[in-house]
Amino acid sequence: MSKSLKRVKKALEDAGIETEIKELGLARTAQQAADVAGCELDQIAKSMIFKGEDSGEAILFLTAGGNQVDTDKASAVAGEQLGKADAALIRAQTGFAIGGVAPVGHLNPIRAFLDPRLLEFDVIWAAAGTPHHIFELHPTELPRLTGAQAADFTA
Repeated sequence: MSKSLKRVKKALEDAGIETEIKELGLARTAQQAADVAGCELDQIAKSMIFKGEDSGEAILFLTAGGNQVDTDKASAVAGEQLGKADAALIRAQTGFAIGGVAPVGHLNPIRAFLDPRLLEFDVIWAAAGTPHHIFELHPTELPRLTGAQAADFTA
């Protein structure tokens, strides 16, 4: 088990959440992850990371699988212009590689925002610290676990 996967599992256990972690195999898209999980596309919580141009910090946007982040709306929500976060910033801030950024278990605190669409489901699935693993949880746990604020930032 990778260090990243162990960190996510521990963060969930420390929060009192018992969950199933599934291996995706070759799934590279949200739709492929949904197919493995046996759920709707929008039940996949994508972790989209942007760089705050003023703060220089990574900012996390948790969005439903079928939605796209509108950078103008997201910039307004974040209170600063957003740019592309490179792999080095993402790894330094979260400890995860691109494609496997989990909503929990980050190495450093991160500002986070939540797509309200995710709150419409009984269960959602999110990356578990690797591009090949996902875990399920009740979406109302996301704000508690991440400090994410629900906001309109999708196209």
